[in-house]
Amino acid sequence: MARPAAVCIVSGGLDSVCYAAMLASDHDIYMMTFAYGQRARREIERAKYFARMLNAKDHKIIDISFMKTLYGRTNALTDIKQELTQDFSPSLVVPIRNAVFITIATAWAMSINAKVVAYGAHTGDIPHYSDCRPAFVSAIAEALNIAESDSIVAGLRHEITILSPAVIGLDKPRLLKAGYGMLGDKIFRTWSCYSDGIKAGGGYLPCGQCESCISRKKAFTTAHIEDKTRYATENGKRKGKAKRDIHKH
Repeated sequence: MARPAAVCIVSGGLDSVCYAAMLASDHDIYMMTFAYGQRARREIERAKYFARMLNAKDHKIIDISFMKTLYGRTNALTDIKQELTQDFSPSLVVPIRNAVFITIATAWAMSINAKVVAYGAHTGDIPHYSDCRPAFVSAIAEALNIAESDSIVAGLRHEITILSPAVIGLDKPRLLKAGYGMLGDKIFRTWSCYSDGIKAGGGYLPCGQCESCISRKKAFTTAHIEDKTRYATENGKRKGKAKRDIHKH
């Protein structure tokens, strides 16, 4: 019996990789990763690695880097001149990023007759990110299905369900536990850092100081899993000679 297909939006970060791994247990997954002008281009390479690890049927890297020119100075994830904060700040919100991603992913899902589109938002994202909330998921799913309602009624397309850890009530530590149970230490190859890495010891390490790195560390602590991720900074001290955000986009 054929397994259902799911289009998984995977950045290469901890949350989206863990959720894709969960879905891969009972779905054929088709991965989609976006180059939207983000500072953290290194995450795209990690997404490619996990597409192979999870035996994705296909993995599309979608270049929408022109979005960076539209975003301008609105957020720190695409504007390298802005400081990356340690705590949540409105500067970390990329305008309607998930709406753009989900819309494109749904176009692919409907084209390959997948029934599910998934992304990695968890319950901890809900207080700060409007496009991670279940209400947003319901609204955009309804709108996208209405947009193809004639094809759905005619049986040419499947109605799409949009899923996320937040929709099913998972927080980051529980999502991490589930992903670690499936991926083991490979999970430490995910890239959560909002920067493109800091050069240290002949390689590039996540900064360890941005809000996303700190959130990652807290999730491992809460989940009682040893964090084997190597960070450029430990306990506020930088390792070796390091230069921040050396890649310009």
